[in-house]
Amino acid sequence: MMAMTEIVSTRIPDELAEDLAKIEEVEKSDRAAVLRRLLSRAVEEWKKEYALSQYREGKISLWRAARTAGITLREMMELAEKKGIHLQYTERDLEEDVAAALSGK
Repeated sequence: MMAMTEIVSTRIPDELAEDLAKIEEVEKSDRAAVLRRLLSRAVEEWKKEYALSQYREGKISLWRAARTAGITLREMMELAEKKGIHLQYTERDLEEDVAAALSGK
């Protein structure tokens, strides 16, 4: 099955365009490929930061944060530790995590 794609158009400052041209040259790649790769990395990082902020605020469990970020529970624990976020794990979190694990969500 072929993945759907969407065309996105935006204006960027000249300095950013120059940086992109340099990346294209170094990586011997076209602009579209460079932009897709950089955007993908940025979205991955945003998802991690968002999930961590939701966890820090007590809105979601650590398991749900990992799922939201698209990483393993261990990776989320390591990321939280790196960011100085104290791991809090309540009985409610355990119940949520077990239910999520059993449902495959």
